[in-house]
Amino acid sequence: MRTSLVLLLFCLLSCILCGRALAQQSERGGAVEATLVADTSAIVPGKPFRIGLYLRMLPGWHTYWQYPGDVGLPTTIKWDLPSGFRIGPFQWPIPKRITLAGDIVDYGYDGETLLIAEVQPPIEIHTNKIVLQGKANWLVCAKLCVPGEANVSLTLPVEKSALPKNGEIFNRFDQQLPAPCPSFPVTVSQFATGMQITAQPGPEVAKLSFYPLPVADQKIGKISETPPSDGQKWWVIKVPTVGNLRGVLVTESKDGSRYGYSLNEVPPCDSVDVLPTKQTINPPKTSSLTLWQGIFYGFLGGLILNLMPCVFPVISLKIFGFVRQAGEKRRSIFHHGLAFTAGVFTWFFALAAGIIFLQRRGHEALWAFQFQNPAFIFVILAIVFVFALNLLGVFEIYLPGSATTQLARWTELQGLSGSFFQGIFATLLATPCTAPFLGAALGFALSQDTTVIFSVFASIALGLALPYLLLSAQTGWMRFLPRPGVWMERVKQFMAFPLLATAVWLLMILGSQHGLPAVVAALVFLLCLAFCCWLIGAFVQTGIIGWGRRLLMLALLGIIAVVAFFTWPTRMDPHAAGILWRPYSKAALQEALDAGKPVFVDFTADWCLTCKFNEKTAIERPAVRAVFRARHIVAFKADWTKKNPEITEALRSFGRAGVPLYVFYPAGKQVPPVILPEILTESILLKSLSVK
Repeated sequence: MRTSLVLLLFCLLSCILCGRALAQQSERGGAVEATLVADTSAIVPGKPFRIGLYLRMLPGWHTYWQYPGDVGLPTTIKWDLPSGFRIGPFQWPIPKRITLAGDIVDYGYDGETLLIAEVQPPIEIHTNKIVLQGKANWLVCAKLCVPGEANVSLTLPVEKSALPKNGEIFNRFDQQLPAPCPSFPVTVSQFATGMQITAQPGPEVAKLSFYPLPVADQKIGKISETPPSDGQKWWVIKVPTVGNLRGVLVTESKDGSRYGYSLNEVPPCDSVDVLPTKQTINPPKTSSLTLWQGIFYGFLGGLILNLMPCVFPVISLKIFGFVRQAGEKRRSIFHHGLAFTAGVFTWFFALAAGIIFLQRRGHEALWAFQFQNPAFIFVILAIVFVFALNLLGVFEIYLPGSATTQLARWTELQGLSGSFFQGIFATLLATPCTAPFLGAALGFALSQDTTVIFSVFASIALGLALPYLLLSAQTGWMRFLPRPGVWMERVKQFMAFPLLATAVWLLMILGSQHGLPAVVAALVFLLCLAFCCWLIGAFVQTGIIGWGRRLLMLALLGIIAVVAFFTWPTRMDPHAAGILWRPYSKAALQEALDAGKPVFVDFTADWCLTCKFNEKTAIERPAVRAVFRARHIVAFKADWTKKNPEITEALRSFGRAGVPLYVFYPAGKQVPPVILPEILTESILLKSLSVK
């Protein structure tokens, strides 16, 4: 035991010494070595050549790509060129994805990289040599993030002819530059919360990745990359974002070789197909299917749709309908089947008409587009939840006694209309699913005229409704269903659980679109809705409360539900009672110390990934906030995102060259400050704040 403890302490001491050694090297500028190289031995007047900023990094350190990801800063250079010389932007080699704790994703380079730019010299040069120079700035990170800079220069002679130079390094990084367009089929389309890339790079590709290049203020969510499943060749990459999609597709072969391909909102090549959106300029490719193939695929897809997991609530509703109707007159069962089929066709025709209407007005309308509307999801969520409560026996859905007496002769029509709306509701839940063959049929239909769209949607409706229609037509098959009895109530209750599972799925969609506050608001509304249903079942339907008071009670509960829905998200704001941060300055710090108050200083930066991780996991925590409030600790935020000489001086006074740095000054002028570790935990911070 003692030997193990000694070894553990030795390992920890070694790690600390190594970290300090790297930090000291970074302070001396040794973490990154920057030089300028050219692909020519001399400058020929009027003839363009290439120059590269060559960066070499120490092991464990990395710099950043032109889009750094969640945190970081790209490398920049401010050129100082002779008169008449022009230089283009950097050409960036394909980066690596750097995944860190706390779901932080960065894009950058380790080891070495070469940022290439093209130089256009003037036609006349009146000197025998030229000095190309500039000031390069970068951010290099390991456990620490340290901004770096260097004045780089390159002197080249002016000649009438020149020889190639530095060919090995330029050729090596030329192979890492993205090609203008993919060399394999790629489709870019929309899905509920962003853009989807579907690509077929070939069987030799072991990994396909997408590196985004967002425009200003464009947010990129967590990218998911799904390899082909058994028997398929397509990769699917989903990018949660709003707006056009730009970036680089990177393939990685089994031997480790990597190649990049530019992907822009209007691709310059035929290998990329963009489905119709507001921003599309080039028309999409026409499907190779014929009309009859599209109709057949639609029918087959609708038939298979009954077996898809997301359509399980549809199947459960059908089964319950069969069980209920088995006790009725068998001649009416076929009428219910026709009514259900009519509901299915009505919904599909309405969906086709809505898509045609929106497409003719230039809007985005694809399969299941209605699930992109949070109001639609919220309404369907409420309906599904109420139906589940009804099946569980919380309350019953029926007309009042007086209305039932007056409409007794329309009882059969009431039953048929119920089957009709059951068909609409069941199909409405099925539309977000795509079965095999259905994707090809929909892709074909949405690129054709009105007649073809209605024909394909009708074939899908027929395939979806056919099993129900056949069972209702062949009444002899009903003998295989069990006789009515007490067990039917248990089956009815069981059928509520698939509907509750559907409600969970709808909440997941709502959360992915609008975050946790929307989910909490929806749950509060469902709670109020459940309470209303329980009051109806326990008091209204039993006759305990009169109808006048019933309406008043329901109106009040409705107001409560609406108020809860619209006000709950703001009350759930996690930053409402956060730490009160003050901007750091030497004078403000000294003033707080002179007043005898405890002070906490957070030296941080927006590009510091360790800082962001510490903030998320250790600083902005409920227990820490409570200690700050209870001890009246003055909190200063020393934001080093941009250069600040005062903060730089403060860092140097503590022997640091970068952030993060956390310093706690206990109350009292004679008490020395406490310097916290670079990697914080909640317990370490709480223990440090307890020092008096």
